[in-house]
Amino acid sequence: MRQDNIKPPTGSKRASKRVGRGNASGHGTFSGRGQKGQKSRSGNKMRPGFEGGQLPLIKRLPSKRGFTNIFRKEYSIVNVEKLNVFKKGSEVTPEKMHAAGLLKTLKHPVKILANGEVSHAVSVKANKFSAAAKAKIEAAGGKAEEVEYAAQTE
Repeated sequence: MRQDNIKPPTGSKRASKRVGRGNASGHGTFSGRGQKGQKSRSGNKMRPGFEGGQLPLIKRLPSKRGFTNIFRKEYSIVNVEKLNVFKKGSEVTPEKMHAAGLLKTLKHPVKILANGEVSHAVSVKANKFSAAAKAKIEAAGGKAEEVEYAAQTE
């Protein structure tokens, strides 16, 4: 078999519509453009989004301001009051928080925020702490240790 012998499957190729070749062809007289109007004229090139003089949709919508920071880091947030579910003196890691239901996913780094109070000493390992959260954990007698974030899949 040679390349010049190969033919496309039957029915996969269709001849182009030849308009303006007489009324017997079915596409004579108006050549499928209908009668009169902007779209029937020669040289008809309307830009995309043109709505016949009506105020176009793109201009009717409010313009969006600002921008999206593509370098934004998303954190899983845990407040210090949630750390009370762990026993006194226990070591709290992102994996243990996930197991306890404090985190939905381990795909994002964990940040501890200072909302609420921690009632007993716990040793917390997380990727980030707010200054107030670190102070509250250490005031309760615990330790707040920042660990490097390693991307994890569940």
